[in-house]
Amino acid sequence: MEGQDLFSNLPEGCISHILSLTSPPDVCRSSAVCSIFRSASESDIIWERFLPSDHPDILNRSVSPLHLSSKKELFFGLLDPILIDEGKMSFSIERQTGRKCFMLSPRQLWIAWGGTQRIGSGFLFLNQGSQRWQSS
Repeated sequence: MEGQDLFSNLPEGCISHILSLTSPPDVCRSSAVCSIFRSASESDIIWERFLPSDHPDILNRSVSPLHLSSKKELFFGLLDPILIDEGKMSFSIERQTGRKCFMLSPRQLWIAWGGTQRIGSGFLFLNQGSQRWQSS
């Protein structure tokens, strides 16, 4: 067994499945370990799992279409916010967890102040993974 690469005996699909059970940073780190991990880390099977299940709907709502050739490119492309819903909202994926993040335009918010409604200033962030609102 000494000096033998045990992973080279596994089919690439099996390694892709194993990597898909980790996180995006773990897949990137694993790709530096050996050539079979690097090859498996390019698989759409892995990156499809890290994308939100409703990503086709979100992409259809995008102001500017994204032209990417793989699920990996799409994942990394969505780490930076894209405008959706006629520019009234932005969407991105959280780098470490792959959770969905939305940012609402101030014009989308109505805040009641003493019985009157005013448009809030600043931005409101919703991280769906943690279900928490952050105001800035």
